[in-house]
Amino acid sequence: MIRSLLPDFDTLAVHAGRADFHALGVHAPPIDLSSTYPVPDPEQGTASYDAMAAGGTPQGSAIYARLHNPTVARAEQAVAELEGAEACVAFASGMAATTAILLAAAMHGRHVVAVRPLYGGTDHLLDSGLLPIDVTFAEPHEVAQAIRPDTGLVFIETPANPTLDLLDISAIVRDAGTVPVVVDSTFATPVLQQPLRHGATMVLHSATKFLGGHGDVVAGVVATSEVWARRLRQVRILTGGILHPLAAFLLLRGLPTLPMRVEHAQRTAGVLMERLAAHPMITGVHYPGHAGSDPTGLIGRQMAGPGTLIAFEVRGGVDAANALMRALTLITPAVSLGSTDTLIQHPAGLTHRLLDPAVREAEGITDGLLRLSVGLESAEALWRDLAAGLDAAEDVAEHTEGTLAMSSR
Repeated sequence: MIRSLLPDFDTLAVHAGRADFHALGVHAPPIDLSSTYPVPDPEQGTASYDAMAAGGTPQGSAIYARLHNPTVARAEQAVAELEGAEACVAFASGMAATTAILLAAAMHGRHVVAVRPLYGGTDHLLDSGLLPIDVTFAEPHEVAQAIRPDTGLVFIETPANPTLDLLDISAIVRDAGTVPVVVDSTFATPVLQQPLRHGATMVLHSATKFLGGHGDVVAGVVATSEVWARRLRQVRILTGGILHPLAAFLLLRGLPTLPMRVEHAQRTAGVLMERLAAHPMITGVHYPGHAGSDPTGLIGRQMAGPGTLIAFEVRGGVDAANALMRALTLITPAVSLGSTDTLIQHPAGLTHRLLDPAVREAEGITDGLLRLSVGLESAEALWRDLAAGLDAAEDVAEHTEGTLAMSSR
C-alpha cells in the first residue's frame, strides 16, 4: 500500500477542483469552449485585461480564451490542491510548460544549472541555444559550485528520465541557496512525491502522462507560489501556450483515479522488476525499489513508493532490444508513459535521440536500454509478453555473439 503524503489523499484526488459543484448544480466539470467573452462595461473590461496582463486572474470578463479559461482554471486548482501549492498554471504540453519556466526565470537570471539525466526534450531545449539562457550541466554534488550571480534557476528531474535515478530535493534546494529550484516530478506524481514540501519553488508535470492517465490528452502543469504563477501566466499570454478547455476537462477526468492507478501499477512493477532482474538476458535493472538504487533512503522520506516505471538493459544491445519490442503482442511499443496500458520504448532511439551520443553514454542511456511504463494489466499477462520478447531477444543476441566468435577465429 502507498503511504499517503497528505491526509486522505484518495478523497482529495476525487474532490480537488470540485468545491463549487453543489452550488453550480452539476456533477461533472463544465466545459467552457468560448474563444471570446462579452465586455459589456468597457472600463471594467480594461481593468480585467490589466489584471491578467500582470499575471493575475480576470476581474469580471475573461476577455479572450488565450488569457483565461474557466475549465482550465478549474484543472489548475485541482492540481494545486494535490501538490499543496498556492497556484498552478496549465499549458498546452509539458514542453510548453518547460519553455515558460525557462523564459520566466530568464527575466531574473539567464544562467540555468541543470542536473542530468533529464527528459530528452528538456535536455535538447536547454542545450539548443534557442532560448536566451546560458546552461551549466552539473552533477548533483556540483550544484552549489555551479551557482553564479546571474543564476536564475536550478532544473532537476527525479526520478530521472529514463534511468530512474533519484535526487535528494532538499539537498539540491540547500545547495541552490536563494536560487529557485524546479523539479520535474512527472514520473512520481503527487501521489508519491510533492517537491514543494521539500523546498522546491516549482513542480513540473507533463500532465499528458499520469495526471491525464488515459493516453488521450496532451498537457503540462506547473504548481508553485502565486508570485511565480503570475510570471508564468504572463509568459503564457505572450506565447499563446494555454491548455485547451477540452484537454483540461480530460485532465480533470483523470485525477480521481490517479492514486488507485499508481498503486496498482506500482505493485505490478515490483513483480516485473524482480523477474527481470533474475532473467539471464537482462544485464541491468534501473528501478528505485531495486536493491542498491536508493542508497540515501529517499523512499519513505521523499517518496512514498518506488513508482511504476522500470528501465532495463538487454544483452545484445540495440538489435536484441528491437527484437524484444517486435515480439510483443500485449505491451505497446510507444513513447509516453503513465497510461492505463503498458508502454515500452527505446530511449536512445526515440526520446533521447537528439542528445549527443557521448552524453547519452555518460548518463547510462545505452543502446540496449528499454523503458517500461507499467499499466493496469495483470502482472502475469505482462510477464508472459515480456518473456516472449526476451526469448526473441535471446535468439538475436546468440546469433550476434556466434557471428562475432566465428569472425575472431
